[in-house]
Amino acid sequence: MHILIATDAQWVLNEVTAALETPSTSFEVVSNGRHVSDAVKERTPDIAILDLQVGTMGGMAITMDLRLDESSGALPHVPILMLLDRVADVHMARRSGANGWIIKPLDAMRLGKAVRNIVAGGSYTEGLPAEEVPVVEEPATEDVVAEKAETVS
Repeated sequence: MHILIATDAQWVLNEVTAALETPSTSFEVVSNGRHVSDAVKERTPDIAILDLQVGTMGGMAITMDLRLDESSGALPHVPILMLLDRVADVHMARRSGANGWIIKPLDAMRLGKAVRNIVAGGSYTEGLPAEEVPVVEEPATEDVVAEKAETVS
């Protein structure tokens, strides 16, 4: 897997690479957001992990730039995981076109799960109000149906 990381914070780079490093993983680090499109042109990553604040062009602007270039045919589709500073940033992340986001502080378990879900074509989100999180109902078993029938009686 080839991962592009856009950050100018060494601690973010350290945490992301430590969490995702395997013998088959390669990383490309871009510390200036304006250079992300060029990096994608040179070698399309399996996923781009974008820090919210990256020098002169932050994660939101980078995401929107990549999506605009994708829609015009100038760049291929790149799955994007955004690293947010706070819950209040979720609204912008949703509107930017990112496939998912994590709210800092980071941890290896959440980073790994987010990357796996997004690379597989899904998404990963945090910080959404409960009413906006999709609920997956489990199929009813005979025990559950009987229990619900007793509750109604």
